[in-house]
Amino acid sequence: MTTRHRLDALLTDIAGAPDAHTLFAATSARLRGLSSFDAAVWAATDPINGLTTAPVRVENLHEGGCGTYWEAELFGESVNRFRDLAQAPVPVVGLRAVTGGDPACSPLYRTFMRPRGFADELRAVFRVDGQSWGQLSLFRERGRADFDAVDIAHVTALSAPLAHRLRSFARPSSAPMPQDTTAAPGMLLFDDAGNLVSLNDEARSLLAQMPPGPSTTTALGLALPLPVWILSTAGRARLTGGSARIRIRTGTGRWLICHASCLRDAEGGASSTALIIEPAKPSEIAGLLTAAYELTPREIEVVDLIARGLPTAEIAAALHLSAHTVRDHVKAVFDKVGVTSRGELVACLFTEFQQPVTARDTVRVVR
Repeated sequence: MTTRHRLDALLTDIAGAPDAHTLFAATSARLRGLSSFDAAVWAATDPINGLTTAPVRVENLHEGGCGTYWEAELFGESVNRFRDLAQAPVPVVGLRAVTGGDPACSPLYRTFMRPRGFADELRAVFRVDGQSWGQLSLFRERGRADFDAVDIAHVTALSAPLAHRLRSFARPSSAPMPQDTTAAPGMLLFDDAGNLVSLNDEARSLLAQMPPGPSTTTALGLALPLPVWILSTAGRARLTGGSARIRIRTGTGRWLICHASCLRDAEGGASSTALIIEPAKPSEIAGLLTAAYELTPREIEVVDLIARGLPTAEIAAALHLSAHTVRDHVKAVFDKVGVTSRGELVACLFTEFQQPVTARDTVRVVR
C-alpha cells in the first residue's frame, strides 16, 4: 500500500470513529505505519483554553512516567509549548528540529525524555476553525532517526480531521440520563506546593464519576486517584496566580465543570488553590454543542434569540435580516441538529445535553 493510500485509509478511519477512545486507538495504530514512534500521549483539550480534558490515551509510558510528563509540561516547558503551537501557522513540530539538534534546552527533555531513553519528540495540536480540540506527543528512542519534514507533514494532514471528529463527540446521545444524586458542589483544596490537603464528600462522589485516565494518588486515603486533568487545572491556576476551568464529560455522559482558583494570604501572596467540581449549566455547554453541530456565527445568533423566545419577526428585526432569511437560517439549524421544532432545538442545545457516552474515555497501552 502506498503512503497516499495509507493516509487516505487513516482519514477514513478518523471520519468514521464511533467514539474518542476508538479515534485515538485506531489513529495511533495506523500512524505507526506512516511515522513510527515508541511512545505517545494523546489527549483531548477544552477548546476555551487548551487545557487537558478527557479522553486521554497513553502508550508505552510505564507507571510514574505520566506524572513527570504532565508536571514538566505545565510548570517547566518553554520549548514547543502546546499553547504556542495552537497559534502557529503549522501546528506540528519536532523537538530536535526546532532546537537545532540541542534538545537539552527543553525541561521536558531533561526531566522526562532523557531519563527514559527518548531522543526526540513530535508534538501536535488538533485544531479546526481556530479552536484546539486535542494534542499529541510522539516519542522516539535513542538511536533512531529524528522526526523529519515527512513525519511533520503526515501529522499535519491529520490535525484538522482529528479536531473535527473530536468536536463532533460533544453531541448528546439519545440514551436516558441517570439521576444526579450529588446535592452540592465538590471542593478540593491544594497547598502552595500542589498537594491535595482536603476535600469534601461531594468531591469524592464526583471524582468517582470521572472517566479513567492517567492519575496520581494522594496522601488522604482517597479511594480513587486524582485524574491528570484535575491536577493540571489546579496547577494552571497556581502557576498563573489566577483561575482555570475545564469541562469534563463523565463515564455516564454528565457534563461537569472543574473550576480552580488561586487563593491569597493576608499580604496578597499566592497560597493554596481551591478547585470546585459541579454539574455544568446549560449555558456552559451550549458553546460545545453549537461547535459540534458546526453552526455558523449567524446561525448561533439566531439560536440564541430562539432560546430567548423571540418569534421570527423580532429575530429579523434584531439581526437586521428579512423574515425569509431568518426562516432559512432556522431550517438550516434544524437540519444540522436533527430537530423539527424550536422546542426540540432549545431542549437539545440548552437542556438535554447531559447524555451518557458508551465507551470508556481513557486507556493505557504498554507494548
